[in-house]
Amino acid sequence: MHRKKRFIASMFLSAAFLLPVGAFAIPAPQDEHEKHEQEMHERRVYDSIHKQYRNWDSHEDDAYRRWFTERHETYVDFGKLDKKRQEEYWKWRHEHEDHR
Repeated sequence: MHRKKRFIASMFLSAAFLLPVGAFAIPAPQDEHEKHEQEMHERRVYDSIHKQYRNWDSHEDDAYRRWFTERHETYVDFGKLDKKRQEEYWKWRHEHEDHR
């Protein structure tokens, strides 16, 4: 009988230590917009004109979409463009760099 009480007490003690761990878990993004925003903050692309990596954030994405709009072309993800078209974008981008 004494063993049974010790076992039950150890189970409650273990549960008491493990419950707070769940409170510190980071929630995953719940909708597609949040996932897209998270991906954009983590994405880096290579600027072959200046031979450097750049963060692809919402600011860069807006400029990239403006590039397509000026050319009256349909949007294509930057990663799917061939190297020549990516270089065309970077050249345009540096000519139209807005100084924050």
